[in-house]
Amino acid sequence: MGLWLRIDAAESPSGAFAIEATGRDAELCGRVENNLVLETYREVLTAAGRPMVGLDLRIENEIPLGMGCGSSAAALLAGVMLANHFGGLGWDRHACLEEAFRREGHPDNVAACTLGFFTVSAAVAGAGAGSGPSSLLAATCGQRLGWKLLLALPSGPLATVKARALLPAEYSRVDAVANVQRTALLVAAFSLGRGELLRVAMEDRMHQPYRMGACPLLARLLPLAGEGGVLGVALSGAGPGVLLVVDADASTAGIIARMRQSADNAALEVIETKIAGGAVQE
Repeated sequence: MGLWLRIDAAESPSGAFAIEATGRDAELCGRVENNLVLETYREVLTAAGRPMVGLDLRIENEIPLGMGCGSSAAALLAGVMLANHFGGLGWDRHACLEEAFRREGHPDNVAACTLGFFTVSAAVAGAGAGSGPSSLLAATCGQRLGWKLLLALPSGPLATVKARALLPAEYSRVDAVANVQRTALLVAAFSLGRGELLRVAMEDRMHQPYRMGACPLLARLLPLAGEGGVLGVALSGAGPGVLLVVDADASTAGIIARMRQSADNAALEVIETKIAGGAVQE
């Protein structure tokens, strides 16, 4: 999604850390303590044996926190890229991605944040018995798609830990096969620009049914899929935000009105964005 975490950074003359934050959740983004960007920055420099450089940061955040929009992945990647720059590590973008992946524990969100567009990724196990994942493979497509994205945000966030706890330990073969089929169909839809495939390709049996109670907005908006320019509907990440993929020629104003009617909430916040590229370091 074309939502950005922009950070201007300069070495602090005092050697301390300071943050000036604007945009969404500016109070949280502006805290020096318990700040994922700074925690990651410090940890990477320490692990690399590089001196700690204090920073003055100006942060402009567009990514909703706690809504399944990848805000933590953006913060992790930003911390890694800041350490790469001020620590003189000389890492290329893929090396920064792999470092963020190892810290996140899974590649899905950090790969999308780094590479942009429609991204698929897979962890590659390290050499030797019992080795954990040490690297990843990632690929992108959908660079020329004009589909619009509408992100519906409920009033309160959902903690990732709570969202994960809602999932079962095991799944039936039928549900696993259904999701594998739809995953393949989803990649085909974005690779070929086949929007008519998205209604089925964005269906899910492995996490949405179990999170429906904690994400009630999903049940209200799912029936819009395949109707009036709405190509597909799904939870955004683990939720509780809901993502609609919309045809390039559709009227978003009309769809947003239908979303609010379906949600029975005339004040429902809806962010209109698009498929965008990945991280940039200047």
